[in-house]
Amino acid sequence: MNSHAPTSTPDRTAVGQSLIDLRGIGRSYDMGATTVTALKDVSLSVAPGEFVVVLGPSGSGKTTLLNLIGALDSPTAGSIVVAGQDITRAGRAELARFRRHTVSFIFQTFNLFPGLTALENVQFGADVGGHSDGRARAIDVLERVGLSERVRHFPHELSGGEQQRVAIARALGTGSPVLLADEPTGELDFTTGVQILELLHEQTHRENTAVLIVTHNREISRVADRVIELASGRIVSDGPPPGGQTKISELQW
Repeated sequence: MNSHAPTSTPDRTAVGQSLIDLRGIGRSYDMGATTVTALKDVSLSVAPGEFVVVLGPSGSGKTTLLNLIGALDSPTAGSIVVAGQDITRAGRAELARFRRHTVSFIFQTFNLFPGLTALENVQFGADVGGHSDGRARAIDVLERVGLSERVRHFPHELSGGEQQRVAIARALGTGSPVLLADEPTGELDFTTGVQILELLHEQTHRENTAVLIVTHNREISRVADRVIELASGRIVSDGPPPGGQTKISELQW
C-alpha cells in the first residue's frame, strides 16, 4: 500500500505549511488523432485558511485544475499532494477515502438527492465523512446558511438559491480541510451570491479551511486572499488581487 495512504484525520501541514501542493502538473486528453492539453506545467501551493479564486475564460483549465485537486481526475504529468497525501500514487480505495475525508465539492449544478430533504442531504454528507453527530452538524450548518425553516423541504420545493445553500451546507458539514467550489454563484442573483461568498469566506477562518473558487467573474476575485489566473492551461499570474483585497459588501456585478 502507498505510504501516503489517506486517513480519516489528514495532516493539514504535512508539506511544509502547504495543504495543497502541485508540482509540474499536466493534463492531456486524446481526442481521436488529436491531443488536447488542458493544463501544462502547473505548480502551486495553498496553505490552510487561504481563500483562493481561480480565474480564467472557458477552456483555460480551471475546472480541470479543481477536478485534479479533488481526485475526480488524474494528471498525465507531475505530482499532487493534498493534506500530506500523494494522490497521484493512490489506489482506487485510497482515493475514495480521500474524497470522503479531505475534500468537499460545491458544484454549480447542486447535485442534491431529489428524494431527500434538505436536512437529509446535508446529514448524508456528514455521515459519509465519518461524523457520529451528523444530524446535529446538519442542523447547525443549515442554520448558518439561513435555512433553518426549510430543513424538511425537498429540493423541488426550494428555489435555486436555496438549493445552492443546501449544497454549501452539505460541503461545510463534512468538516473537510479543503473546499472546492466550481462557479458557486454562476446561476444566482447578486444578493444570494454575496451571501454565499460570505459563508465561504467565513469558513476559512472558522475551520482553517482552504477554499478554492473557480469562476470567470473577475469581480469575485477582489475579495480573495490570492488570485490565480489561468490562460491556455498555464498560470499567467498568481498573487493578491490587483489594487488590494476588498470587502464582500463592496462587490458589484
